[in-house]
Amino acid sequence: MDSQDFAKTFLPEVTVDVVLLSIRSDGSLVTLLAQRDEEPFKDTWALPGVFVGRDETLDAAAARALRTKAAIVGDVFVEQLFTFGDLNRDPRGRIVSVAYYALVPEGRFATAVARNKDAVIARIDASATDDGIAVRNEAGKALKLGFDHGRIIGMALQRIRGKLNYAPIGFELLADEFTLFELQHIHEAVLGRKLNKDSFRRKMLASGLIEDTGQRRSGTAYRPAALYCFKKAER
Repeated sequence: MDSQDFAKTFLPEVTVDVVLLSIRSDGSLVTLLAQRDEEPFKDTWALPGVFVGRDETLDAAAARALRTKAAIVGDVFVEQLFTFGDLNRDPRGRIVSVAYYALVPEGRFATAVARNKDAVIARIDASATDDGIAVRNEAGKALKLGFDHGRIIGMALQRIRGKLNYAPIGFELLADEFTLFELQHIHEAVLGRKLNKDSFRRKMLASGLIEDTGQRRSGTAYRPAALYCFKKAER
């Protein structure tokens, strides 16, 4: 294609939308949403997102969305998810969204929501598929999602489910040191079902992903549990 043909080529607008995923102490899988105050999809709920600048990389746009729309400051695990380009996904015109997902520990997630007056914690229905998803507010009321953001959230959940057994996804949601119970809690929240304690313990110890720190969790009413960490060699 020569320069004249390129100049005549129609180029769509590109956005970046980011799915923040966190797990609360009650076992609920949550994300961060904001209510739209303008059309299209006014009064629905949407993911943090930005239009990609002319001189901006996709990764830089994702970082900007986290910083300006989600109040996430500092490093978190972020990975590109998928490109959503259905012809009628946005009534404003031909807009393609490159979706990312970010794994945020509970404490940092709560701080981000507190910093953002427009944000709300949305509980994710763990039975979701990549065809869509249901989200609810703290009171249990269903939230109506704009655009194709239900599909984006659903696909993010499917992605981390698929990675649980071979990548350190769960560790991004934990402190540097954790108990096997805490790690199991993360897996159960992502999978949306209970796991056998003994089977999970054997599987994780045989995985080669974790190692015993030699320390114990203190300050509990029960027998102090062994603390583990993610093997540095696998980082």
